[in-house]
Amino acid sequence: MKKQLTYYFIFSICVGGSIYIAQKLEFLLPKLIRFYVNDFLIIPIVLYISLFVLRKLKNDKYLQFSLLHIFYVCVLYAVIFEYWLPKFHPRYTSDFIDVVLYFLSGILFYFLQKVKI
Repeated sequence: MKKQLTYYFIFSICVGGSIYIAQKLEFLLPKLIRFYVNDFLIIPIVLYISLFVLRKLKNDKYLQFSLLHIFYVCVLYAVIFEYWLPKFHPRYTSDFIDVVLYFLSGILFYFLQKVKI
């Protein structure tokens, strides 16, 4: 994997984990951070882990996700977390900005995953 993707993954885990811990400890974070940063970070985290596992299972270090695969994951996250879950669980709220962030981070992942052969 390109080092930039691995560095971005580690950065995303650290930032996302810090935000989660801060919220659990009831630190008051700005709304932008509380409501949107983790939504931007989640798609690359999930795709990185999926790509890592697939590369190990297939023993193919050049395996990459197509734009269609990434689009599919973004659509799934949008439908599940922004449409379906808000209907059944009060913890979830529907927010169009989250959907935009899923797709922007998916595009970012697409370019970070590119491997020079």
